[in-house]
Amino acid sequence: MRNQPVAPSPPRPKKSLGQHFLRESNICARISGLLAPRPEDRLLEIGPGPGALTRELEKAPHRLLLLLEKDNHWIAERGRLKAAGTMPVHADALLFDWRRITSENPWKIAGNLPYNIASRLIWDIVWKAEGLAKAVFMVQYEVGRRIAAPPSGHHYGALSVWVQSFARPRLEFTVGREAFAPPPKVLSAVITLDPLPPDSRPDRPEILAGLLRTCFRQRRKQLGTIFRRAGAPEFVRALQAMSVDPVRRPETLTAENFRRLCDLVKKE
Repeated sequence: MRNQPVAPSPPRPKKSLGQHFLRESNICARISGLLAPRPEDRLLEIGPGPGALTRELEKAPHRLLLLLEKDNHWIAERGRLKAAGTMPVHADALLFDWRRITSENPWKIAGNLPYNIASRLIWDIVWKAEGLAKAVFMVQYEVGRRIAAPPSGHHYGALSVWVQSFARPRLEFTVGREAFAPPPKVLSAVITLDPLPPDSRPDRPEILAGLLRTCFRQRRKQLGTIFRRAGAPEFVRALQAMSVDPVRRPETLTAENFRRLCDLVKKE
């Protein structure tokens, strides 16, 4: 009897791409459930890899499932195994034009995000994807905690304010190391992002981004001191107009406070 050919083993996860593949189907099912797909929905998965989450999304109601994958091996594998209504796309999520997701072209997005790019990716998505209908992401627990942190806490910072200026984040549940191959060194968490209405988002995101960089680089200093040292008296005046005491620190302001600061400065 002839020996049967042995299928090649899949490549090892690539450290350069931050690959820790989710392998527990029950967690994938929970992520799909949180995304709440409907028959008319267009879904996008970031970094499907071996396809554990993909298989759950393919079972859920949807109109189209787009798979965004950078790894040459896994994009070929997803193309070989794709179901009807699934479209693999070979692309780097960090370079993807998220502005293509408009209010006329809405999408729901999910993914087990590489931990080394999760913060940058979420920053871009909530800002640029105006047609984001909902997002469910697996991230490092510390990043999830920062994104969902309330004001005045140790974890609240620029990333918290930025995301909360565009969406309502919620840390849904934590995930242990054993759910991945290979196991990461850190605890993970699943977060959901529900976008705010367009009239509740910043009009000038670039002003907000600069303001957050200025403030949270010196988060232990008083706001009045930060703005005077930055040569930004217009923000001192905006604090006064809001009746915000300039001795307060950046971490005590809500996302709405920061948005109003930007609006007042824009009107000057």
